[in-house]
Amino acid sequence: MTWIDNTEPLSRRGFCHSGAFGLAPVALAWLLKQDGAVAAPVKPNIHGQEISLAKRPTHFEPRAKAMISLFMQGGPSQVDLLDPKPELNRLDGQKFPGTIKYDNAAQASSRVLGSPWRFGKYGESGTDVSELLPSVAGIVDDIVVVRSMHTGVNNHGQSIHALNSGRTQRGRPSLGSWLTYGLGAETQNLPAYVALTDPRGIPVEGVLNWSNGWLPSLFQGTVVRSQEPRILNLDPPARRKGRVQEAYLKYLRRLNEQHLADHPENSDLAARISNYELAARMQTAAREALDIGQETKATQEMYGINQKESQEYGQRCLIARRLIERGVRFVQVFTKNQYWDHHGSIRTSLPAACRKTEKPAAALVKDLKQRGLLDSTVVHWGGEMGRLPVIQNDAGPSKVGRDHNTYGFTMWLAGGGFRRGGTYGATDEFGHHAVTDVVNHFDYHATLLHLFGMHADELVYKRNSREETLLDGQPGRIVTGLLHSRSGNG
Repeated sequence: MTWIDNTEPLSRRGFCHSGAFGLAPVALAWLLKQDGAVAAPVKPNIHGQEISLAKRPTHFEPRAKAMISLFMQGGPSQVDLLDPKPELNRLDGQKFPGTIKYDNAAQASSRVLGSPWRFGKYGESGTDVSELLPSVAGIVDDIVVVRSMHTGVNNHGQSIHALNSGRTQRGRPSLGSWLTYGLGAETQNLPAYVALTDPRGIPVEGVLNWSNGWLPSLFQGTVVRSQEPRILNLDPPARRKGRVQEAYLKYLRRLNEQHLADHPENSDLAARISNYELAARMQTAAREALDIGQETKATQEMYGINQKESQEYGQRCLIARRLIERGVRFVQVFTKNQYWDHHGSIRTSLPAACRKTEKPAAALVKDLKQRGLLDSTVVHWGGEMGRLPVIQNDAGPSKVGRDHNTYGFTMWLAGGGFRRGGTYGATDEFGHHAVTDVVNHFDYHATLLHLFGMHADELVYKRNSREETLLDGQPGRIVTGLLHSRSGNG
């Protein structure tokens, strides 16, 4: 038993569980092997792999070094936003002339639902964009619209996992974890991987969206809240700030080194203690990074922060840019649980979702571009699925919606080596199935890793007798038609 501060007895175990004087584990085991802080990797290193967040060389020259994923959980309706289908409007209200795979058979209808919204062609690329996305219409020459996405599993959770962790099964590492595992960190003062959650709830599958799975916990995403305090318990009590806190952390380091020397297989402790070290460094860096008050009024208005509908989401998009600017590797900005899951009342719910998100999303692309960051930063916008071409909940015009569709849906990408302008792939005349240049989730992942300078089959984590990869044996192809030519436009 050891006495600290002449106030209470404190063992090593009690010291760790006390929260290190207000420094909660707000980030992951970050500074492994930094400053001699710990003596063992976060998990048993049975295969001789180096487990740290030190910046690592890529397999070849990368075009991207950071990524922001704007994840629209629930499934935005592609046929109402970025993939217009005149045939739906021609057949509006009539029986669908084909076969539909419904997710909710109880509310299913075979009647076609034409889009209530007008489309126009924008930019030099002449990309079709719905009237619901006026700000996105202004950046169409900086994004590529992928109209042929496919996961083929008509369920939110499974499709989320497919797009976010490579397989439909739960428990695998997320994309952000793979990128930070493969590339390491650009900064030691902020987490490499950050999840920005919606104040009204986290997405389907909850914390699994930013889980490290069976990768070492060093690579798990760090949650930054949407409201103040954005990081809970970041500051210690006033009486324990400064030299008092430094002395406590030094004492903790000594205890940690002694314990790991006696029990080198105990890796969870190393992760926990490293959390506290990062938290200490974040007390200054995180506060500054999350302070959007430093931004000009014009910048804040560009993100829609001066408008009620887009204020909160605009703040998170602006924070995402500030984090990337300061060396964070991967940021994912989430909408709330099922926000785009418009099974009913799509005529009111879809416009509301667009008013919340589309201006900040477009501003993010413009802002990164004007700061010279877009060329090295991938921006992704999309959900885990799209919607069907027929009516669901056929209870009158104000009540109708659309059911799930994972067989052909849309997302857009910008920066980091992706094409500038235009569309890629196509669905059938009804927007139901991807039929041309189909992009499966494993193709998407192979392409992303390529832009980050990695061969998908060489980014390996050895676990037990397996060599694990993001693609997990799936035949992912690099979608060259999505890539920007180094020698010219397109």
